[in-house]
Amino acid sequence: MIEEFEHYLLEDCPYGDETTELLGIEGDGRLTIRSRDPGIASCADDLAEFYEKKGLKVNMHLENGKEFVENAVLFEAEGDLRKLFKFWRISQTFLSMTCAIATKTRKMVDSARQVNPDIMIATSRKAHPGFRKYELRSVHVGGGDHHRNSLSDSILITQNHFNVVGSFEKLRAMRKIEIEPRTKEEVFKYAPIADILLLDHYSPEELKEVAPKLREINPKLELAVGGISFEDIPKYAASVDFVVTTAPFYASPFDLTTNIERL
Repeated sequence: MIEEFEHYLLEDCPYGDETTELLGIEGDGRLTIRSRDPGIASCADDLAEFYEKKGLKVNMHLENGKEFVENAVLFEAEGDLRKLFKFWRISQTFLSMTCAIATKTRKMVDSARQVNPDIMIATSRKAHPGFRKYELRSVHVGGGDHHRNSLSDSILITQNHFNVVGSFEKLRAMRKIEIEPRTKEEVFKYAPIADILLLDHYSPEELKEVAPKLREINPKLELAVGGISFEDIPKYAASVDFVVTTAPFYASPFDLTTNIERL
């Protein structure tokens, strides 16, 4: 089992902290992480678990989904100063990313559900290598879900699959079969055998007109749309069941600051 924080620490401090060793820093201290941006807290509990495993005391951390304002404290811990200086940068960077992802997801969910209360915002498989676990968790914290976690948990027949295999008539599988047609003609051809159609060929107005026809062909069919901007989400929300997006993974990291003091 990969321990992500151990990997992050090994990247950032492979052979020791040259600065704290030069200065001869010893004793106990307190580390406090604040956010200059308002948002939604995510994964501070995972960070707290790592600190506690390393023998540090976590005084507080914001719970997942907790809204915070500018200059709010997200995380505070105390203990060995040499450890606090080692953990400082990876901790600040980690929370700047997880909270940004949760906040971006929440904004997208709120925008879509103003139009369609049942719609789901689902993130794609384009997570960053080595950070997928926490990106997916932060999406959940923000009220979203996952379109695909991996190649092993779902079936999605994409345009590249069509380019290789051509066409097909009928498929059977234990999992839902999702199809991404290349053309509008293929949309209607595969609507009868798909569980989900991922549509990228329609304007909001066209999709509003065609969605009822597709559901008439296959009453169990669910519709998804991808590759749309944040501003366009409300325009599509009334016609589809899912919005597939990568945007939360690429949310701008929050502006966090860390203070370390001696006890």
